[in-house]
Amino acid sequence: MLLHIKHYNDLTVDELHDILQLRAEIFVVEQNCPYQDIDGADRHAWHLWLADDNGMQAYVRVLPAGAKLKDASIGRVVSRIRHQGLASQLIAEGIKLAKQKFQPDCISLEAQVYARSLYEKAGFRQASEPFLEDGIPHILMTLHL
Repeated sequence: MLLHIKHYNDLTVDELHDILQLRAEIFVVEQNCPYQDIDGADRHAWHLWLADDNGMQAYVRVLPAGAKLKDASIGRVVSRIRHQGLASQLIAEGIKLAKQKFQPDCISLEAQVYARSLYEKAGFRQASEPFLEDGIPHILMTLHL
């Protein structure tokens, strides 16, 4: 797998298409959750993905403070290939990139409750009670640096 890191302004049209296609494939179709994925935050984001000969396999975006959440944040973590560590690898790369680009005191994310342990392994801790976002239980999680 090859890691790609690009700011929105540097994405090609095909790369943006592949990002949106992967996110829709998992978050909208697989999870049967129609929601507004294109939220305007992508324009402020660094986009990280892992690709192989079959294309984009996993993705995450990293945002500066205020673009989506109060703190710098990681979001839209998605992987076509499950239980192979791709999401964990991208979360680690996202944390590293956020530290490098934004020098935050804290990184936040809104996790689907079922995926809490994935983020806990990266050092995030639950920071809110569960709440519904697009009909799916989520929690706010933070990583204090």
